[in-house]
Amino acid sequence: MKTEGNILAAFILNLTFSVFEFFGGIVTGSVAIVSDALHDMGDALSIGLSFFLEKKSRRHPDDKYTYGYTRYSVMGSFITTLVLLLGSAVMVYNSVDRIIHPTAVNYNGMIIFAVIGVIVNFCAAFFTRGGSSLNQKAVNLHMLEDVLGWVVVLVGAIVMHFTGLVFIDPVMSVGVSLFILINAVGNLKEIFYVFLEKVPQGIDVLKVKEHVEKINGVLDVHHVHLWSMDGNSNYATLHIVTDSDTYRIKGEIREELSKHGVGHVTVEIESSTEECSHKVCKTEHHPRSEHCHHGHHQH
Repeated sequence: MKTEGNILAAFILNLTFSVFEFFGGIVTGSVAIVSDALHDMGDALSIGLSFFLEKKSRRHPDDKYTYGYTRYSVMGSFITTLVLLLGSAVMVYNSVDRIIHPTAVNYNGMIIFAVIGVIVNFCAAFFTRGGSSLNQKAVNLHMLEDVLGWVVVLVGAIVMHFTGLVFIDPVMSVGVSLFILINAVGNLKEIFYVFLEKVPQGIDVLKVKEHVEKINGVLDVHHVHLWSMDGNSNYATLHIVTDSDTYRIKGEIREELSKHGVGHVTVEIESSTEECSHKVCKTEHHPRSEHCHHGHHQH
């Protein structure tokens, strides 16, 4: 709920400021400010979409989504990050064009808007800081982009006011845009890893198997699968061969996997005389589990 509230606060601040900026651009006759207002409006709409997707992701599992709606949050992150990438690319293009074709700048108007822009967007960035979900991280990156962008405008306007060097503004803008692009690409990689069900970062499959195998009564561990629904909630399924107390062993397995950051565990129990129903359950990096004939795996 806190994440939703933070995203909503960022949305309201961003939308309000973009409307203010749009009318301010019309009053001052600044095309640059109007175009930036439209950019911020696009940011606000993507953040608004992120809010609704984050809210939807909190819904409980049902007969349509048996794992719940968590991935909607990741989808919000994906859309927000795409908008961020496109916006940063456009900013780089426009900045390079400004370097090649310098234009006159209203320094005083820039300074006033920059001060307001820094304050408003800093508040939005503060609200969305430290988010655990990929969605909130993407929104926070949006806010960080806007804060840095307005800091650049402010510093550039002050320097240009005293030096008259108009190329300073677009050069600094390129630097900020590239910084945001690099971070956005990193966020996009995390999103792809979640959708591709890669083993969550910080979890070692071999160590998980090794630790589970050390549990008293466990004869073999195979068919271990680890993935994340949203980059935060981790899941695991695994087959356990045992002839001991299954209730105790399942409890110890869940306790062990929780130490590895896995909160949702599904355990399939098999006896030493039972043949695994899955024909292919070997793991290439674990030579001891070459086949599913468990009679050969007793310790």
